[in-house]
Amino acid sequence: MEQRIPHVPPLPRIYLISSGEENPAHNGTRVHMQLNLLPRSLNCIIQIREKQLNTRQLLMLAMKVREFDLPEGSLLFINERVDIALAAALDGVHLPESACAPDKLRPFAPKLRFGCSVHSPESLLMAEKSGANYILFSPVFETPSKRKYGAPQGLEKLGEICRTTSLPVFALGGITPENASHCMAEGAYGIAALSIFQDFERFVDTLEYFHQIVSP
Repeated sequence: MEQRIPHVPPLPRIYLISSGEENPAHNGTRVHMQLNLLPRSLNCIIQIREKQLNTRQLLMLAMKVREFDLPEGSLLFINERVDIALAAALDGVHLPESACAPDKLRPFAPKLRFGCSVHSPESLLMAEKSGANYILFSPVFETPSKRKYGAPQGLEKLGEICRTTSLPVFALGGITPENASHCMAEGAYGIAALSIFQDFERFVDTLEYFHQIVSP
């Protein structure tokens, strides 16, 4: 039997992933800078993805991030750590393809949203059956951070995934203002990115440009 997914408001369409380079001695400087720059009129999902931090450091960062007055409708997620999401009152957890399935975790955290990374139709089916709230499909384009997952999947495979599921699909991997519209044309719900949001001088312009592209 498929997991019933609780009714929740629509997700923002821009998905911002933290740098993965936070120095524990600096208490989340990079993600703090990003959150301070967020335009008040633009909501997004912010995922804390800092695998180099230990549990205590991650919890401190998550609690500090939770204190920010974010644009209305914004959501705070963390990579894989349901315990930290609950302790810091975050909104959801993103699960790598190899992680525990959402239906195994939801009984312990019924109010959290769960997203799943997907790299194939087979993993999409598993995510759907386990009650995922959304999908991250990657890598769509060439990007250094996703090379370990193999060659780029391309727009055609992104389109196949989007047409196969009713879940919101975020395109991830090498997404830029120049190619984001092609992802949306293939049926993506929104776009997700990491590297492009590390340019703080262009951060606001990049967000606003993406917002124009992904807005229905």
